[in-house]
Amino acid sequence: MDFGFTTAAYVVSAVLFILSLGGLSGQESAKRAVWYGIVGMGLAVFATIIGPGSGLWLLSVVLIAAGGYIGYQVAQKVQMTEMPQLVAAMHSLVGLAAVFVGFIAHIELNRVMGMDAETRKALDGFAGLLAKKEGVEISILRVELFLGIFIGAVTFTGSVIAYGKLAGKVNTTAEKLPGGHMLNAGAAAISVLCLFWYCNTGGFLPLAIMTLAALFIGYHLIMGIGGADMPVVVSMLNSYSGWAAAAIGFSLGNDLLIVVGALVGSSGAILSYIMCKAMNRSFISVILGGFGGTTGPAMEIEGEMVATDVNTVAAQLEDADSVVIIPGYGMAVAQAQQSVSELVRRLRDKGKNVRFAIHPVAGRLPGHMNVLLAEAKVPYDIVLEMDEINDDFPETDVAIVIGSNDIVNPAAQEDPNSPIAGMPVLECWKAKSVIVSKRGQGTGYSGIENPLFFKENTRMLYGDAKASLDQLLQSIN
Repeated sequence: MDFGFTTAAYVVSAVLFILSLGGLSGQESAKRAVWYGIVGMGLAVFATIIGPGSGLWLLSVVLIAAGGYIGYQVAQKVQMTEMPQLVAAMHSLVGLAAVFVGFIAHIELNRVMGMDAETRKALDGFAGLLAKKEGVEISILRVELFLGIFIGAVTFTGSVIAYGKLAGKVNTTAEKLPGGHMLNAGAAAISVLCLFWYCNTGGFLPLAIMTLAALFIGYHLIMGIGGADMPVVVSMLNSYSGWAAAAIGFSLGNDLLIVVGALVGSSGAILSYIMCKAMNRSFISVILGGFGGTTGPAMEIEGEMVATDVNTVAAQLEDADSVVIIPGYGMAVAQAQQSVSELVRRLRDKGKNVRFAIHPVAGRLPGHMNVLLAEAKVPYDIVLEMDEINDDFPETDVAIVIGSNDIVNPAAQEDPNSPIAGMPVLECWKAKSVIVSKRGQGTGYSGIENPLFFKENTRMLYGDAKASLDQLLQSIN
């Protein structure tokens, strides 16, 4: 098969990937966008395995089938609550793949460079591509594969730690080794020195030392970022995986890999920046682990948490005209989205104005709450972003908080020493009445106490969110 078909297939795939990314920006077009991505990837894989330089078709088909089967099984078993850690795990695999491909490219380059000129002329595929490179081109190739390995190694260990924090297997508080940022800076400096060493010698040792330094940077960087920043971290690692793929695409001379990597890398970086703006945080500060430290003692909280019961909540909802529901990760853990959807349907049937307020970093993954609500068939037009609904809380009769903590924490505005000081939050405490559905009196994922729970107009509905809502539905017909 000549390059013509492969090139044309790659162009079509690239267009489909662009359409896929564009469609994912809206809930109504997201399903169609996913199919664009599936078709684009299928076409790209097909064009690659039958294109120039291809071979070992049986092995390729077996590996693709095995990977597809494993992916299908994982997708069937993973709950929506586990989606953030699944995404982090997938990013780690992309990073690891970039490292392996980079080392293979290095080995192949040295093998080809060791051949005589006549033998090189008979080479095809990737080896043939390498055989045509000389002088500056070889130096550029070494820089490309060096960067691919570096970014891939950072992505791999960073994603593994992010997975651990999201899955509760690693402490979610920000932790750094003695020396903090200086250790990261030292490892980065070693990597830069190894780049010059590698470009001058082409040896394996500088690559190996750089890989170890990059693996440490990924580990230490994410360990130094607190749990409240995990949605940004996941988005940032998504960006890293894209840039790693793009760098390896340059090394392999694969145009589609470059395009896809650039799309993923740039979109992930933009999303991370948008989320940081929503949190009123410096993007550089977050990715360097600067978020999570306080400058003094936290503000003392006065009052006590006052519990309520299902019957009282039902009576409040019967009397209310305007209701705003604020979902969080606790709703996902309890798998309460279907119960929430049914509650909304019954309240709207009674003529009440019911809407959802979604914070940009609600849950542990960008868009996590939107996906859950869409799964439960909640109408798109009543799911509003923070900026669209925050001014409406003073006119809201009842605000229902389901499993949220940091995104409704008044300490962001009231306590300059809080780890989330300055972060824009949903100002639900301004509603006439606030109902908080919560398992217990704990501080939640990030470990930050919430003064909302102690306010006079707040009542705590303790217990599993789904069980509490199911009981509430029995009282609202």
